[in-house]
This record gives sequence, C-alpha cells and structure tokens, in this order.
Amino acid sequence: MSGARVRPRTVALTAAVAVAAAAGVAAAVGFGGTDRGTAAADTTPPATATVTRQTLTDTETVDGELGYGATRTATARLTGTVTALPDTGTVVKRGGRLYAVDNDPVVLLYGSLPAYRVLEPGVEGPDVAQFERNLRALGRTGFTVDDEYTGSTADAVRAWQEDLGLPETGRVEPGRIVYADDAVRVESHQAAIGDAAQPGQAVLAYTGTQRLVTVELDVDDQRLAAEGAAVEVGLPDGGPVAGKIQSVQTVIDPGSGGGAGQSTEAETKIEVTVSVTDPAKLSAYDQASVEVTFTAAQRPDVLTVPVAALLALAEGGYGVEVVDGGRSRVVAVTTGLFAAGRVEVSGPDLAEGATVGMPA
Repeated sequence: MSGARVRPRTVALTAAVAVAAAAGVAAAVGFGGTDRGTAAADTTPPATATVTRQTLTDTETVDGELGYGATRTATARLTGTVTALPDTGTVVKRGGRLYAVDNDPVVLLYGSLPAYRVLEPGVEGPDVAQFERNLRALGRTGFTVDDEYTGSTADAVRAWQEDLGLPETGRVEPGRIVYADDAVRVESHQAAIGDAAQPGQAVLAYTGTQRLVTVELDVDDQRLAAEGAAVEVGLPDGGPVAGKIQSVQTVIDPGSGGGAGQSTEAETKIEVTVSVTDPAKLSAYDQASVEVTFTAAQRPDVLTVPVAALLALAEGGYGVEVVDGGRSRVVAVTTGLFAAGRVEVSGPDLAEGATVGMPA
C-alpha cells in the first residue's frame, strides 16, 4: 500500500457552500403588500427552470488505493541469523513458516493478542486459550482448550515441536510465534537472508490476503465514513464496482521535518477500508489508484430546484420566483439538502412542475 497522502476531491456542494452561493444569486427580495406569501413582479426573469420531484443524493468522490489493506511488520524476538524468507506475494497460513532464524521456523498463528511471554505448565490467561485454539486447529489433541497451560498441553506442544524440527521442550517462547488475524501475504522484506537477527529488528512486512481499498479522509469529512455503508469504487479503466465500508479508524500522521528549521505538524486522519462485492473484477490489478464515491446523504421523493434559483429574502430565509402566465411572484421556501447543483425545497406555494426564475 502506498504511503502517499491523498485529499478528497469534492464533486457535490455542501450545504454551507451552497447557501453562501445562493445568497449571492440576487439582492435581497422583500415581500410587498399585506400578503407575506407572494410579491408581484411586472417582468419575468431572464431564464427559467422547472421544479422537479426526485431522489436527491449528496455524493463525494475521493481518491483511494487498491491493495491488500494495512501493512504490518514482523519483528524478530530471537537472536541469531535470518536463514529463510518467503518470496514477496507468498500467502502464509496458520501453522506455516513466516521466516526462519538459525534454520528454525517462526510460525504464524491466528489471534489478536500478541505473544508476550513464555507459555509453560502453570501459566494461565487468555493468551493460553488463544494458543490452545491454534494448537487444536492444527490437529493436536489430548488437552482441553481453556486458559490453563497444563502438562497435557505441554505434551501436545512437544509433538508439534517435533514435527517442526524444534527442540521438544513443551514450552513456547514468544519469539517462536507471530499472531495475525488470518492468513497473510508477504508484502516486502525488511531484512535479507544472512542478516543478524536481533530483538526488535524488522524482518518482513505483510498484509491480509483480501483485496481492499484504503481511503484517507480529513476529519471534517468523517460524516462520509459509516461502517457498513455502500460505496462505489471506480477502477482505473473506468469501470465501477460496488463496495462496502469495512472499517473506520482514526490515524495520526506524525508529519515530517522540513528544511531551514521548518517542520510539518502531525495531522489526524480518518482511514477508511473498503471491501468490494465482486473481487473478480479486481483480478487485472495488483495495486492501483482508484476513486471511491461515498453517499453522504439522500432525500427520496422531494421537490428540488437549481441552487441558482434561490433568492435571499430581506426578511430572512430563501424564496423562489414562481413564473405563471407571463407574470411572476416570489414565494418563501424551506431549504433542505444541497447536492449536485440542486436544492431540496418545500412550501405551501410550491408544486411539482412549476416554473421558477433563474439568472441569465
């Protein structure tokens, strides 16, 4: 996944921008006479538009990156020499060798809790249960899957170690296993075969195996990111594919030092991960820049007019100039959603199919 930062490219008006634009369409109009609902005009406007009933949708299209989701780093916990690394692009599953130190494998297991201590008889806790679930999934038997590391667990571990070619100690060192949520895809090497392995040293980077799109939003655009919401992904060849927001998380961009004593400040971003409903459509791409269209809001079956048809009223609020039979009158309206150059309007003096004035 590219580390480049991308900024949203807005393709729909927000309410605040649209209101400001509408306020500049015409000078403030006041109602005449005693009827506050209308104001007669002797001339018709230079252009007109039709009041339509439709589903109004506010969308925003944002640049994203197609890849395999977030990148994680496997760091050594053992001292020795790196003797084996999988090729980039290799998928490693539960029980598989992620890399080797002194020709002994470091094994991938599934779980969310990192390995942080030696597991041996007498140890209890959720990390024991997580390890025992993996041991059972690898076909080992003769022990109970719970949060207690017993002698029976140690016996199963010895048999597992024998198959791996490891010393049969019955103990599990934290440097011997790496936990991930699921199978992983090797993204890149951070060390080379023959390098000295030391605790804390990065060995390789990996991702998940699912094709995902990652988008970074500014905090002000967080309204777009609702977990589970439908989106549309525009592929490099222009073909769209349906997607869904899989996860949303806040990330901190630490910034970087600048020249001549200047530096950039840390920024808070919203990282959105999107899955696609038809992964087969992504088979032609490994990693690529894409466009993700979010639906920020939607109003079904509402009356709409072009934003430019709004008039700022001297009394406050907005109105439109209704044209009928060669004459026009200004009627007050209540505005709703602004999107795609149109605005949701309602009012007792407005109906579908009516003609409203527009600037030239």
